[in-house]
Amino acid sequence: MTEITDFDALREAMAENSGQPEGPARNARAEELLTAAEKLGVPLAVIEALGHQLKVYNYSSEKGKMFVPFARLLRMWDERPEDFDEYETHSLHWVFKWVSAGMLDQPHIPLASIEKWLGEMEHRYRLAGHSERAVRSAEHSVAAHVGDVARAERAYAAWLAADRDTMADCHACELHGQGWWQAELGRDAEALRLWRPVLEGEYTCAHEPHTAFASSLVPLLRLGRLDEARANHLRGLRLVRAMESMRGAYAEHVEFCALTGNEARGLELLAERPAYFTDDGHPQSRLDFLSVVALLMDRLTGLGLGERQVPGPAGREWTARELAAHARGEALALAARFDERNGTAYVSERARARMARQPLAERLPLGVRSVRPSPPPVAHAAPVRATGQSDLPALLAEARRLSDSLRPNAVEAWAAAAEAAEGAELDPRDRAEMADHEAMSLGPEGTGLFERAADLYAEAGDPGEALAARARGAYVRALGGDVDGAVAAVAGLYDEVLALYAAEGTGMRQTASVVMSRARILTRRAHEGEGEGSALAEAEAAVREVLALVDGRTGEDVRLAARVAEAQAMLGELAGLAGDLERAAELFARGAAAFVAAGLPWYAVEYEARLASLAHHLGDAAETERALRAALEHGGAHLEAPGRAQLHLQLAEVLGGRGDAVEAARHALEAAHWADEAGESATLGSWARQQLGGFLLRQGRWAEAAEVLEAALPDLTAETHGDGAVVQTLWWLGDCLSELGEHRAAAERRLRAAEIARHWPEQYDHATLAHLAGESLGQAGLPVEADRAYARAGDLWRALGDTPGLVRSLRARAWLALETEGGPAGARALMAEAIRACEAAREAASHEETRQRLVAELGHTHGQFGDLLARSAVEGAEDAPPRGLFEEALAQVVRSAEVFASLGDGALHSRTGAELAAGRLEADLDRRADAMARARAVLAAYEGYDGAVTGDGDGEAEAVRTRRAEAEQLLRLLTERPD
Repeated sequence: MTEITDFDALREAMAENSGQPEGPARNARAEELLTAAEKLGVPLAVIEALGHQLKVYNYSSEKGKMFVPFARLLRMWDERPEDFDEYETHSLHWVFKWVSAGMLDQPHIPLASIEKWLGEMEHRYRLAGHSERAVRSAEHSVAAHVGDVARAERAYAAWLAADRDTMADCHACELHGQGWWQAELGRDAEALRLWRPVLEGEYTCAHEPHTAFASSLVPLLRLGRLDEARANHLRGLRLVRAMESMRGAYAEHVEFCALTGNEARGLELLAERPAYFTDDGHPQSRLDFLSVVALLMDRLTGLGLGERQVPGPAGREWTARELAAHARGEALALAARFDERNGTAYVSERARARMARQPLAERLPLGVRSVRPSPPPVAHAAPVRATGQSDLPALLAEARRLSDSLRPNAVEAWAAAAEAAEGAELDPRDRAEMADHEAMSLGPEGTGLFERAADLYAEAGDPGEALAARARGAYVRALGGDVDGAVAAVAGLYDEVLALYAAEGTGMRQTASVVMSRARILTRRAHEGEGEGSALAEAEAAVREVLALVDGRTGEDVRLAARVAEAQAMLGELAGLAGDLERAAELFARGAAAFVAAGLPWYAVEYEARLASLAHHLGDAAETERALRAALEHGGAHLEAPGRAQLHLQLAEVLGGRGDAVEAARHALEAAHWADEAGESATLGSWARQQLGGFLLRQGRWAEAAEVLEAALPDLTAETHGDGAVVQTLWWLGDCLSELGEHRAAAERRLRAAEIARHWPEQYDHATLAHLAGESLGQAGLPVEADRAYARAGDLWRALGDTPGLVRSLRARAWLALETEGGPAGARALMAEAIRACEAAREAASHEETRQRLVAELGHTHGQFGDLLARSAVEGAEDAPPRGLFEEALAQVVRSAEVFASLGDGALHSRTGAELAAGRLEADLDRRADAMARARAVLAAYEGYDGAVTGDGDGEAEAVRTRRAEAEQLLRLLTERPD
């Protein structure tokens, strides 16, 4: 390390170390700085170094180390209090609270010592004239820790009753502690009421709202406020991830995953922080963490995943079952040490209760990729022949009921009956239906079984059903690609069934089945012929024959009603092939409605989905939305995961298109969840997450959006999703990170997006992203890199003929030049170039709107030039700033006001802002009368203001108030200034 030879260098080094990430490296540096401080021979230097060391220990996993520096500080205070300045005196008393809380978290420190320390804290606070508020808060912590609820309640009341003073914890920490106690007592709603100002960002500190987000998770789940719980998990986890000292809060996020069906995400979190299993500097948070690990591992074991490999303490591999036992043993051993110290069983009871918690939500989708781990397949036991067959009549009756009423699980019911019937004597009809339904489950592979079913139906004396089975076989033959063979096969079956029906040798149901199979096959041929006229006409005639046979004759027969509904939808399909999309939409709607009317809504889903696609193509957003909602409603629990994901995603896109980002986000979340369940996380799932992130961003939910977009990004590829989707995701993520103050990360995402967009024919996105990257790099304190990005953007703006973009990039570079080798001369040259570019474009502009926009940019550029000159004069002067630079700055600002004046009332606020800037410069140049005249002119500009200068509502009124206040303040300062 660089040798520290004076107090200022020590302070600078401590400030730099304070900005480093929490952890052993920062702690070790604090120890080095204390050694350096001791060599300076300045008591205050040692005091400050000890305080720094104590602080970094407290905000790390090595909290147990803070007692030694504190004891030394306290001894120095007792011996020579005059060595402490005002700040260090305050800090010494402040950290009493850290030490008392830290003692509670260390089971080797006797309870009597903690009580004695509490008394010492009370005594010293009283001597220093501090309120007892912090003391009562510390007493409450002691009582709550040992389970003395009565004393804790008394201390809680005294805590709230005592006056807040400089020793009281910040509002955020106090509210967190108060809410935590209410939640401990089961008063979840009250806890959340207390936490609200912290969760909403009204009160913040180094560890808040980090811990409040974590503490709120279980209470929110218990109250059924699942959306809030999800949001707080995504937002809070982002805050605690990088903070080593937040193991307890991190554990609450793992616990949330275990209680909401997100076990896979819980495992991911454990894998991110392996040191949390073994860091022993803070036993209380280790107990919390291990308790939650045991809970999660028990959940996995309960799901049949006890032998799954999981992240655990380093040095060996762990299964979930093994880690559950290890974590429980370690946690209970730690709890026993606390209880032995406390003389109660309270800590162990709490740990056991936490490890035994049951899920509070079966499955709470989070939006990030997290698929519930599936248990290994379990081999089905062989059916019990003797006793199992006694259930066969019931199984057959149930299967027949389901198939007769076209219920979704009919095929599975017949499979269960077939399994139970192995080795049993069955009549041909039963065996025919079993073969028939097994064939249905096999699709194109079931042709042979349909023939077997047909033979059995014939043996059972049902020639019509035999023909129907063979017709079904012909249809699956068409599905397998042999359309011509299917057409030939069904032709004979069709003739036979009509003859049989005419001779009353079979019924309507069997005849309709054959006629419908023929219609399906001919429709399939029409598809393969890509809408060729004769094939379309033949298919349509076949479908209408179904309607002619069945329509009006369905009675109570659900199967026949389904034929009518399907025929209507098939006519829609054929209309679409013929290019009549409006007619197709009408017929799909009619078919879907007929399925619903028949009590078969799950069959309507396919046609509502097709209708939605057609309506979207026709530009009918309202009908698209209606159809998608209907499809989701009609499908209900019967919708398979891939289809459900698709419908939710399409609905999200429609809702987002009409500006409803809130509901759109809900559907995108559902789409992501069902895509994960369908095993399509990397394809459909990542697209849904990308959309969800965009909808969250539109709501200003930056942290949630960032979590979701970061989860989507690894799976998004140019090959699968298109490079536009990748760029948009990076762009959105950069925007989120910028709003969150993570400027380096924002710059990295924006530069990655710009590099992809660099290869596109249209370069506007490339220019915009390079410009945004410059902004982020500048905010991250990287002026050289920012200048490079702005220069790249400027070249692109120039090539695109976008003068406003070019001018903004030049202005940004001018400001950066003050921090780089360019210096004031480089800054001046860049501002001058921006003015020239703007003036040239203004003169060449052919459209008035474009010209006015360029005039406004020119006004802003003159104003910024003046501000830059004034600032460079102040920052570059060792004594009095050069008067000449102020004169030059004034000239630029006056020119800015003149330019804005040429735009009339539409630029009133910009003009008055420039006038006030000129007035301040005139005041600095001792031109008091001129400055006062400008201030009065601004006030006069707003006389009689009626709130409609630019018609911008509340923002307009606020701008007027601001300008008036600035002008009045300038007048007041000039009036009070002595001559």
